[in-house]
Amino acid sequence: MMTSTTAESSPTPPLLDLHALVVAVRRRRRLWCSLAVLGFLAGAAFAVLMPPAPSATTKLLVAHAEDQPNDTGTLIRTDVEVLGTTRIADRALKALKSSEKPEDFLKEYAGRGLTNNVLQIDVTGETDAQAVARAKALADAFVADHVQRMRETAKAEAKALLDQRDRMQKELAEVNDEIGGRSPDTDPANSASIESLFARRAELNSRIADFNQRAEEARVGTPRLIAGTQIVDDPRAVAHSLPKAAATNAAIGLVLGLVLGLALSAVGVVVADRPVLRREIATNLGASVIAELPHGSGRLWQRKRTRSARERLTTTLARTVRGSAEPLSLLELGSARATSVIALNLAGALAADGPLVVVDGLPGTELAKARAQAGGPNVITGAQAASLTPQDRRIGVGSVAPGTAWTDLQYLGSQTVLVVRAGHASAAWLHTVARQLADQHIPVLGVVLIDPDPRDRTDGTLWDGLHTALRGQSERLARQQNKTVQRRAERVPMWAARVPDSDQEAR
Repeated sequence: MMTSTTAESSPTPPLLDLHALVVAVRRRRRLWCSLAVLGFLAGAAFAVLMPPAPSATTKLLVAHAEDQPNDTGTLIRTDVEVLGTTRIADRALKALKSSEKPEDFLKEYAGRGLTNNVLQIDVTGETDAQAVARAKALADAFVADHVQRMRETAKAEAKALLDQRDRMQKELAEVNDEIGGRSPDTDPANSASIESLFARRAELNSRIADFNQRAEEARVGTPRLIAGTQIVDDPRAVAHSLPKAAATNAAIGLVLGLVLGLALSAVGVVVADRPVLRREIATNLGASVIAELPHGSGRLWQRKRTRSARERLTTTLARTVRGSAEPLSLLELGSARATSVIALNLAGALAADGPLVVVDGLPGTELAKARAQAGGPNVITGAQAASLTPQDRRIGVGSVAPGTAWTDLQYLGSQTVLVVRAGHASAAWLHTVARQLADQHIPVLGVVLIDPDPRDRTDGTLWDGLHTALRGQSERLARQQNKTVQRRAERVPMWAARVPDSDQEAR
């Protein structure tokens, strides 16, 4: 009976896997921790090597004729801009008897409005005394300029009001003359016009009095505003604390370095696209993860666990080699040292079964050092592997890094176990490795993951590759045994198969 299966469409992967991004950034903690420490040291060094210049500060109370309770700070901002003009700088430099250019002096001080009427001036200098003198000169120059402007404004306003008053007085004199030249008794018809002239005279008198009052208020208000504009905080040198400045700059550098490191790590992870999770590595290579080992010897409190994991892996690989007639190879990707250790441990476990040859196909000298050790395994180079016969027991060790001679991998072994370091290769290269091994008809029994993320909880097992996976080794051995028994049955001679019939006829 024929059965048909319908392939289920796999879900579309997200454009950005936040879990993988967080794991990859955490694995790059050396980068962003180093940048954070570098920023911390740079901030502290900046405070020590480049201390701030001596500075002084002073505060002014600035009175305005247009002061209103609901002012949003427009007037004090205007005062700040006036302070930053070459006129104020030039007056201050003249008071200091300095030959410095006003344009250059503008870069050495700044104003800041604290409230609607309080202006703060910050000045730098070569010494504290010079900074204090500059602050005093700037404050005096600004107060003098402000007072002069207020006086000129009040003078111009009073003059305009008095001019208006004089014009009204001339008109009033004309009205009085016109009233004096008419008599309502002699000409009753002009009584209405005379009344209008009297009304006009009363209006002119009122306006003249108003202009007099406003001009007087303008003259009286100026001294009040002048007295209100003064220095309320005498110029003083600003004390700088080196430890405080170093701590502040170091903290700022630490934060900036940390942020920069995290940003670079995140961008690098997205651009490089190097899988870290066991699920992604298994999917890209098309093989399940069979073991995980730390990079190097592991931490001190994890060495016992690492040693147990290495022993279990050696036992599993030794059982695989003993149960299969095909040679096994270990192919590394970013973990040549770990692969050499695994190969030597496997060779030591299989040494009791008979002579064993380790074929060194690594680009480095990891296995070449073991060749000269007494009692070590028989290690030969990849060029000498062609002289081996199919009956020679061997373990091949090679690399699938960029630049690999793919056609030479079949001489290392007809089946392989990949030893891959997490986050070392890109997803595209993992696809390339899987495709090249498939083209060479070299099945991948499993993946040994080096330096895995300890918080990775993803599943690294592929459930659709049992025909090549290491966990299907028993089923393959059973099928091979069945085929062997079947071949032996087919090889039984014809006369041996007919013996029972002859015995029956003889009886």
